[in-house]
Amino acid sequence: MASMKLYCKDLWRYRYLLQNLISRDFKLKYRRSVLGVAWSVLNPLMMCLVMWAVFSSIFNTRGDGIENFAVFLLIGQLLFNFFRESTTMAMESVLKNAPLLRKVYIPKYIFPLEKCCFGLVNCLFSFVALVLVMIFTGTGVEWTFILFVYPIITLFFFSLGVGLILATTYVFFRDVMHMWEVFCTALMYGSAIFYDPAQMGIWMQRIIRLNPLYWYITAFRSCVLWGQGLSPTMLAVCGGWALVMLAAGLWIFKKSQDRFVLYM
Repeated sequence: MASMKLYCKDLWRYRYLLQNLISRDFKLKYRRSVLGVAWSVLNPLMMCLVMWAVFSSIFNTRGDGIENFAVFLLIGQLLFNFFRESTTMAMESVLKNAPLLRKVYIPKYIFPLEKCCFGLVNCLFSFVALVLVMIFTGTGVEWTFILFVYPIITLFFFSLGVGLILATTYVFFRDVMHMWEVFCTALMYGSAIFYDPAQMGIWMQRIIRLNPLYWYITAFRSCVLWGQGLSPTMLAVCGGWALVMLAAGLWIFKKSQDRFVLYM
């Protein structure tokens, strides 16, 4: 409890720094782009178009097509990209800011937190693409749409926890970056982004349900695409994974941060 109060106090104290870092990253990402922020919408749209062209033909050939496949696919793509982008940036954030940390005192966890916040902002801009695809495909909107906030917020805290663990590990063991890239590739195929787990065997379905990202993506689809809201299982699993990973990330980061200076 005391640690959480300290973190909250630091966040309030360094809130302007956090805002400036997010603004800086956003400007750097699009500073040499002609279309600028529009790429946050165009990129997921074009990726969705490519994946839709490939996988929709496969599923139709097999006779097990997914209803509203374009929206189904884009939701999985946006949420997985948010997780992968935010955790990867958070992993490198402490080392990249090592020169600044040597000159002035700044709580080190600010940098992984800022990367996850930037990833969330970028993801929210990308939701414009989701709205456009829903309009184009004639997907109906139910009142459950507003419940999408829960899976997004819990995914943010889950990603932050993973990002803190990765940032700690990366300081001591640089090869974790390459291992994480391979792991994310495997995780993508196990997150039911472009297929329905019901199409798999019973054992594969059980393995997929062990993947936290599957639950965040499914909960989001349940609110936005299927109009079914959040089941008690979705609420418990999404919230539980977020709390566990955030607590683990904060504990590991706090225990290790005093030794960072020896490896920077």
